[in-house]
Amino acid sequence: MIPNRLMSALKRLAVVGFGFVAACSPTPQHVRPTPEVGVVTIRAEPVELTTVLPGRTSPFATSDIRPQVNGILLARLFTEGDIVKAGQPLYQIDPALYRAAYDNAVAALATAKAKATRYDMLIKANAVAPQDYDDVQAAYKQALANVETAKINLDYTRITAPITGRIGRSAFTQGALVTADQTTALATIQTLDPIYVDITQSSAELLNLKLAMEGGHLTRNGPADARVTLQLDNGTQYSEAGTLQFSEVTVDPNTGEVTLRAIFPNPDTVLLPGMFVRATIIEGVQQNAILAPQQAVSRNEKGDPIAYIVDANGIAQQRSLTTPRAIGDKWLVTGGLRPGDRLIVEGLLNVTPGAKVHAVPASGAKT
Repeated sequence: MIPNRLMSALKRLAVVGFGFVAACSPTPQHVRPTPEVGVVTIRAEPVELTTVLPGRTSPFATSDIRPQVNGILLARLFTEGDIVKAGQPLYQIDPALYRAAYDNAVAALATAKAKATRYDMLIKANAVAPQDYDDVQAAYKQALANVETAKINLDYTRITAPITGRIGRSAFTQGALVTADQTTALATIQTLDPIYVDITQSSAELLNLKLAMEGGHLTRNGPADARVTLQLDNGTQYSEAGTLQFSEVTVDPNTGEVTLRAIFPNPDTVLLPGMFVRATIIEGVQQNAILAPQQAVSRNEKGDPIAYIVDANGIAQQRSLTTPRAIGDKWLVTGGLRPGDRLIVEGLLNVTPGAKVHAVPASGAKT
């Protein structure tokens, strides 16, 4: 039997030993789990590049109707706002004076012709001097010219449409005096189908486009590359597509812009001259373009675009990007990313540059 005093001493020694062992054990630490991020794998693909530019519509052809002779308007032969055809009568000027002048010229021609016929016989018989014969022949030719002139002036009393198009309001009414040298047009005809759209582009943008094409970054494969679409001033999309016709050869020194001209079908006359529109021009195709989802791109303190990728060791790395333009909901990236990079698009708030991450395929983003 162990004495009670010895037993108490052994118990005290056991408690002290347990405390010593507990004191020497390491304190457990809280370990932060590796953050999970969603990634997409960057790949190169052909991308059609477009640019949106402001423009205004202008008629395909315009003709101001002016009289060629003086006189009183007897009638207006069209309805304002109608489509008129080339050659269609528009106005009638009082032809009385011009018909009388024509009749006089015809009578004078008959007299000159008869005299010239007689002198033809006389000159063969040497019965008239050569100079007299020449004078009679000249008078006959002058009479012919006078008839032609009188006929032209008589025809000018009926004013016809020089082109096909929509005619506007008439500036003169029946009974008005019109003159051949007046500055005010009687009316204006505009051809609206097809119709032009004049588009302005900065010379710098045009130069960059040409350099990109010369450097092989952009290609054009045919007429489809010249296609242009329109958005109207109220935001609706115009149903017909147009084609680019030409680019102005000079730069406006006041604005630094170049004018591009496109032509559009306009069968329903939806487009009217002077309307403001926004034109989308297909510049070309970039064969090996890299697109990055916009949610993957942020800005640093300088405002420069940056993104994060996951390297081969599972470490998050920051990349500085060059993003010249947006295409839909993505950025076109011309620097900072390469095909095969794993771009972080989800879980960016948990990313620390240089820290390890657990990369999984992103749920909804695709490049």
